[in-house]
Amino acid sequence: LLVSKDLGKHLLEVEDLLQKHGLLEADISAQTERVQALNAAALKFSELEGYQPCDPQIICNRVNHVQTCLEELGELAGKRRKELEDSRQLWAFFQEMEEAEAWIREKEQILAAKTCGRDLSSVLTLTNKHKSMLGELGSRRALLHQTMKRGEQILAKKRFSPGGIQEKMREVRLRWKKLEEVTGLHQQRLQEALNFFQFSAETDDLVAWLQDTYRIVSSDDFGHDDYSTQALLRKHRTVVEEVEKHRAAVLALRKQLALLAPEHRQGVDVQIRVVEVEQLYGEVAEVAVLRQQWLQDALAVYRMFSEVHACEVWVDEKEQWLERMEVPEELDDVEVVQHRFESLDQEMNSVMGRILDVNQVVQQLVDGGHPSSEEVRSCQDHLNSRWNRVVELVEHKKGQLSSVLKIQNYLLEC
Repeated sequence: LLVSKDLGKHLLEVEDLLQKHGLLEADISAQTERVQALNAAALKFSELEGYQPCDPQIICNRVNHVQTCLEELGELAGKRRKELEDSRQLWAFFQEMEEAEAWIREKEQILAAKTCGRDLSSVLTLTNKHKSMLGELGSRRALLHQTMKRGEQILAKKRFSPGGIQEKMREVRLRWKKLEEVTGLHQQRLQEALNFFQFSAETDDLVAWLQDTYRIVSSDDFGHDDYSTQALLRKHRTVVEEVEKHRAAVLALRKQLALLAPEHRQGVDVQIRVVEVEQLYGEVAEVAVLRQQWLQDALAVYRMFSEVHACEVWVDEKEQWLERMEVPEELDDVEVVQHRFESLDQEMNSVMGRILDVNQVVQQLVDGGHPSSEEVRSCQDHLNSRWNRVVELVEHKKGQLSSVLKIQNYLLEC
């Protein structure tokens, strides 16, 4: 049993042989105590004095022979245990290498079947799974390194044929290297897909914002009075600032597109998408400028109407006063009226300045093609007509006063 050359052909068989060898070692240990006791009893016969049933030398030789056989048996048992343990180490190495190869094959199949996702959510999910796999790969790498180290130790002992061990180590190293290359390539593809879908998502967000902003800046609500138009103009200026802030994001699309992988950036759809975003931004910026001008024109119109109303209130008041006024015949009364006309001249100069401003604003609106040009022009004409009426009344009344003054002066001279 101890000189058997059967060291097992796989790990389970070696484990079984080691278990059996352990039983044999226990039996040898038990027999060792028995042999030692028998030898001790036999040696007593070699020490008898007087009658000796056997030659003492024969007894000693016999005892030494049995002891020597027992020691040789122990040496054989130790040698076989060492051989069996070396065999177990060898087959454990091969089993670990087989497990490593099986794990590599499994991961190769997974990587071969993996896609890079069809949207941002699926890519993020796959990226998280790949990170978990990278962690598993690191743990497996450490285990494989330990197994390879044990293989080198087995080769150093030179108790087994090195061919199978070296071949297996070389094969697994090559497969592991290929796995790491495929893993790195897949990680790169995932990152490229992630960059593309993030670019697409950011572009979609930008398009949605531009579309919402376009609806805002293309609104036909320009307010209904001075106050509401000013409020709309303040809000619009905030929108214009946001449009300007997004200019950099739109301009950066080309640079971001250039950083994408060739398979992504060379797609016709993505290139068309970038052009559409740029065109949409240009339309939004253009309409925003137009709306700001329209709001300013509307504000100018409402302020013009307000100014016209104020002037017409003054014209109404003076027109009614002039029409009701009777030129007095007494000199003192004439002088009082004359002083009132002097004050009226100052007021008229002030109002005349305001009317000129109104006329200037109207001309600007008409020249700018304002949609309310006809209404504004009609309002201007009406105001100017009434102003001219007041001027005529004033000149007429002044003429009457001048005639009365001449008559009074003539009578005084007489």
